[in-house]
Amino acid sequence: MAIRTSDNYRKGLSDGRRVFYRGRTVKDVVSEPELSLAVEHSAICYDIATDRTDLAVTEIDGEAVSTFYVAPSTAEDLVRRGALIEEVSRRGGGTIVLKEVGSDALFALLRATEGEGLDNARAFYDRVCREDLALAVAQTDVKGNRSLGPGEQADPDLYLRIVDEDAESITVRGAKCHTSFSANADELIVLPTRALSSDDADYAVSFAIPIDTPGLNLYVSPYAAGERNRFEFPLSTRHKLLESLTVFDDVRVPKDRVFLNRRPELAGPLALAFVDYHRFTAINYKLPLLDIVVGAASLVAEANGISKAGHVKTKLTELITWSETVRGLAELSAIRSRPGEHGVQQPDPLAVNMAKYHFAHGFHNATAILMDLSGGLLATGPGGDDWDNPEIRPVLEKYYTAAVPAEKRLRILNFIADLTARDYGGYQAVLATHAEGSLEAEKLQISRSFDPTRARDYVGVLAGIDTL
Repeated sequence: MAIRTSDNYRKGLSDGRRVFYRGRTVKDVVSEPELSLAVEHSAICYDIATDRTDLAVTEIDGEAVSTFYVAPSTAEDLVRRGALIEEVSRRGGGTIVLKEVGSDALFALLRATEGEGLDNARAFYDRVCREDLALAVAQTDVKGNRSLGPGEQADPDLYLRIVDEDAESITVRGAKCHTSFSANADELIVLPTRALSSDDADYAVSFAIPIDTPGLNLYVSPYAAGERNRFEFPLSTRHKLLESLTVFDDVRVPKDRVFLNRRPELAGPLALAFVDYHRFTAINYKLPLLDIVVGAASLVAEANGISKAGHVKTKLTELITWSETVRGLAELSAIRSRPGEHGVQQPDPLAVNMAKYHFAHGFHNATAILMDLSGGLLATGPGGDDWDNPEIRPVLEKYYTAAVPAEKRLRILNFIADLTARDYGGYQAVLATHAEGSLEAEKLQISRSFDPTRARDYVGVLAGIDTL
């Protein structure tokens, strides 16, 4: 076993993968400027192993293993995992980096598969640890008409399905969407997106394949495309994720890489097991983003000279309350965790989903407060070309000075604009609403996870009535 360096990681991406971006084929994601930014962002999860070995590296049987891939068996393991996720997100500008999602899927496979599928999952898990692989996860089917189930669609390929099988392999066809990191990972784990009935057995499939597998085609989203400068875009010039439509054009999967093969009764439990870990990841990688929002609000209020106003103090208190509530629930989800199937610790689903819901529910109000405190310069301020022009810059320095010098004020305003008002801000707004599950999905899990028995029985005693 060995921990890979970020250089090893980059070299592993130069293969025969089929990636399409802005209407053309990409020959090499590492050398493509707009995609290489995402590669550098993801390399953070390898770089951290060199300077934070206490947090990012674990010794198992005398061998070094990435802590990301250590299956949690205690609440303390989850606390450490949360701290690692928070730290890589802090280095990544408040955005998820890479290894978090793949490890979420590994833990779900170890908990929710059976028989030969579990044996294959354990073998794959050992290989990931041994080779320190980067994993992407394809779970969300494109779904077509959402009022219809997989087998009811006019086009059966709108959910990924098994179309052929022989003694050595299965063949799958269809597509998944919202696949983060697919173009810059080593392997792809495929998971079912929902519970399935016996009529939809062909759609009950899970497996792992290399990204350069024949028939696998990645159509990368163009969000945050185009040239941009550090003055106007201080966040999005350094941090980017690659999201893809992931198409399986009759992809052959060896059976020793298959974790679920026409077992519809396991599709729902596997999908939910992934959700347990993925939302735990979500609430921990969002913690630096909470600090970003609170810190930016405080700095821009000071820059504009309004920090002592009563309504500003109230708004800052709102942001602090939102931020610290999410943080407290994130910590609680590890403290309340419990042993899961096959010895893999399960984060408390009630606290996890409450944290994720509270974050998502409050995010748009938080960004609205940021915009309110910042003012119209988020949209009408000068650009980087103006700031770099020696004839124009003195004018900008004169007229954009406030309680602080113009440069400090404009840089914090551009930071907030990048986060809230420009294309990267729109991406973050969509992530807050839909990534790791929608608000409705989180409310459903909160309802499922809460046991009202104690509260009902207590009221029954006080009221002198029997409870059912």
